[in-house]
Amino acid sequence: MRAEILTPAGSALRWIVGLVVTAILFAATAGANEIEPFVGSYVGSAELRDADGTVTPRDMSVDIAALDDGFTVSWTTTTYKTDGRVKEQAYSLAFLPSAREGVFSAAMKRNVFGHAVQLDPMKGEPFVWGRIDGETLTVYSLFIDDDGGYELQQYDRTLADGGLNLSFTRIRNGEEARSVETFLRAE
Repeated sequence: MRAEILTPAGSALRWIVGLVVTAILFAATAGANEIEPFVGSYVGSAELRDADGTVTPRDMSVDIAALDDGFTVSWTTTTYKTDGRVKEQAYSLAFLPSAREGVFSAAMKRNVFGHAVQLDPMKGEPFVWGRIDGETLTVYSLFIDDDGGYELQQYDRTLADGGLNLSFTRIRNGEEARSVETFLRAE
């Protein structure tokens, strides 16, 4: 058996390494713990209101699931057009903890090293992030168009008795372009 001599510098280094490892493990599990109250499947309907007053009926669903190191939010909207057409859109995003408490980066693609990274808004791709503030899970999506204008979408999903209150807003270049508020019941 080999005896190890601990010097003050060696002891301090081990303490720092232990602290860093503990912080990393805490950050990895923090996202899963914060998302727990939101985990589930929710459905509902709403009338989406455009800035010009046009109202369009929609069915909506959202699934929120915990991951080992974050969470996923998957949602579907079904739009019923006045001419009888039905349009369905589905999205799913994984979110990972960031260095900021309660703030999560969207893991939308993999880099050359296989790590999940954000998209590049300067290439016309959406920049997406989320946050948990008390009983509200918010997902933001920022788009920068070809002429430098922007669109910001904000989805607030707030815990409510029997489900979630959903508030969605789309802002284009500082002006509200679309909004909806509805209740999504837990399934």
